[in-house]
Amino acid sequence: MNKFIVLFWLLFSVSVWSQDSLAVAKKDSVVFSEKDIIVDTNSEVSQPKFETNFKEKYKSSEFQYQAKITEKSLWDKFKEWLAYWFKKIFGLSNMNVSEKYVEYTLKTLAVLIVCYVIYMITKLILNKEGQWIFGKSTTKKIYTDEEIEKNLTRIDFEKLIKETLTDGNHRLAIRYYYLFVLKRLSEKEIIEWNTEKTNTDYLYEIKSADLKTDFQYLSYLYNYIWYGEFEMTEESFLQAKNAFEKTLQSLKK
Repeated sequence: MNKFIVLFWLLFSVSVWSQDSLAVAKKDSVVFSEKDIIVDTNSEVSQPKFETNFKEKYKSSEFQYQAKITEKSLWDKFKEWLAYWFKKIFGLSNMNVSEKYVEYTLKTLAVLIVCYVIYMITKLILNKEGQWIFGKSTTKKIYTDEEIEKNLTRIDFEKLIKETLTDGNHRLAIRYYYLFVLKRLSEKEIIEWNTEKTNTDYLYEIKSADLKTDFQYLSYLYNYIWYGEFEMTEESFLQAKNAFEKTLQSLKK
């Protein structure tokens, strides 16, 4: 009997709850008619306005959303190759350390190469202007008057004359011949070498009449050939060469 009463109560409760739910649903529903719809009657549509160069603003890296993969250059690959062998040969701890050693090595080599190039250019310029008169490659260069004045007694004129004759530069050979005569005269204390003196001053200092005559003739040849840029034939050069060598031989006694 009790079971029957409980079952009846449950069925009654479910029926009441269902009716209340339907009532609420019907009460909350809203019905719209055609009059409730608002129609937009404005026929004018405004177009959005953009700046003429608006696309330029979006070309910077901030708006690049796709990562670019850059390929390694040959130089980068070469440095990686060096780093690998540095690590292998010197037993370095890792590739980062090896790459640093490679950077230091390459920078040092670059500095050495630049210094060497500067040295060679400087040497070339100085040799071209006749400097470094005691250098190995300067013996074939024309010395300036200032260099001759400072180093007259130390210059090996015999060697200079020999090299100049080998090159076929007869005018320069005559110049060296004449300076060689002045050196011998100074060594014999026949003249007193001074940068302020002229050939005429030296001529007055020579006491020997024969030597004075020879020196006057040699001075004439030197001025005419060297300063006058006289183009000599082989015969005229041999005559001048013999005159200088004759005087030089006499000064050896």
